[in-house]
Amino acid sequence: MTPSRDVEPAKPVQLDKRRMILDAAVVAFATRGFHACRVSDIADEANVAYGLVYHYFRSKDEVLDTLFLERWDVLLEVIAEIDAQPLPAREKLRAIASFIIESYRHDPDLMKVIIVEVTRAANSFGRTHLAKIREAYALIADIVGKAQADGTFRTAVTPTFAALAFYGAIEQVLTGWIFDTLPQGEAEFDQAKAFIVETICGGLDAAAVR
Repeated sequence: MTPSRDVEPAKPVQLDKRRMILDAAVVAFATRGFHACRVSDIADEANVAYGLVYHYFRSKDEVLDTLFLERWDVLLEVIAEIDAQPLPAREKLRAIASFIIESYRHDPDLMKVIIVEVTRAANSFGRTHLAKIREAYALIADIVGKAQADGTFRTAVTPTFAALAFYGAIEQVLTGWIFDTLPQGEAEFDQAKAFIVETICGGLDAAAVR
């Protein structure tokens, strides 16, 4: 009997080309800025034919959407995983800050694109993805709220405001590195993790006012 043929899986080269285009877009967006960048710039950076970009993505907007959603979904998963661990709230917030700062350290161009072109773009992509961005704030606020409920954090500040202040502090530090207004290096990256948590938790800690 002739053996039946298995269905061929998706060719890895197709996935590689899509990934290559996304990686090239990070460089193109970070270097030129999203609005000044053309699809042809992405193709040139990826060293592929212009039409191949449109084979995988309908527009450069979809490319940016994909880059943001990929990274933001990872962040949401990490925050949820950290919150599930039996750690004090301060340590959970430090772990979240560490993850975001390490993400910048390992891929500054991608973080530049996400911050400059999406989360700070209030009238364009930031507004488009506002609900997704708020998911991260809500997860952080939940960590704060539980710490307030058990008496670890004071209740003078709402969980939502604390979450916004916490993420805002991280994003502002990253912005300083992106625009080279803050010194950056291994020492500064580690220092920032501690300073951000101390800035927020120092004001929230119930023990600090006893």
